[in-house]
Amino acid sequence: MIRKVAVPVAAMAIFLALWELLVWANGWPNFVMASPSDLPPAYVRYWELFLTGGWQTLWRTIAGLALAVVVGVLLGMVMGFSRLAREGLYPLLVGFNAVPKATVVPILALLFVGEHDFNTVMLAFMISFFPIAVSVSIGLSTLEPEYRDILRSLGASKLTIFWKIALPKTLPEFFGALKVAVTLAFIGTNLMEIVSPHGRGLGALFDSGRTNADYPLMFAVLIALAGLGIVLFYVVVALERIFAGWAERSAT
Repeated sequence: MIRKVAVPVAAMAIFLALWELLVWANGWPNFVMASPSDLPPAYVRYWELFLTGGWQTLWRTIAGLALAVVVGVLLGMVMGFSRLAREGLYPLLVGFNAVPKATVVPILALLFVGEHDFNTVMLAFMISFFPIAVSVSIGLSTLEPEYRDILRSLGASKLTIFWKIALPKTLPEFFGALKVAVTLAFIGTNLMEIVSPHGRGLGALFDSGRTNADYPLMFAVLIALAGLGIVLFYVVVALERIFAGWAERSAT
């Protein structure tokens, strides 16, 4: 347990030390590249904005991620159990995921004028549901047919087969995709906050720092976003150990 905490903390400390050394060695002023030692004054000066903006970014990211989980699992189930649906939906999903989401921001802003929270949640959802849908689909489509045949011969329904066999088998793939979706959801949230500014969230605070050439503030926002992403990532890791810890134990 100590190792699992100490190793990530040590890695982050080494990263910050190398960052500080890089800035010092090149003699960069903070209006070119802020160093870690420039960030604490920014946090102290704007701590209220970091608290309110961090909460606004976090809850909208979680809302978009939750929506992505629901839609992604449902789509994955449809594609996993139906070859016809898989062959029809895969090209559509791949094409949609290939569209740069920055181009979607003005479309959402025009369709739902003034609905800043809704637009932000929707973009976080749109950018993060794809890996979930694909992982669930792959997990279900590769389910051993003999399991299905045995349960069907015993009179089990499709719902029972899904609940007893397919769902547990898919959980490792699902949580692996969810770890990726967490970071993607944060990207979607901050993309909307920066490209379509409405004065809310850490993205708006970053844009304010950029407008005022406050580079320590900009880098402080980036580190805060990274911190939120790490926290949410480890929440997913904790859920994975609760619901799919058997996969890790069986691998060892």
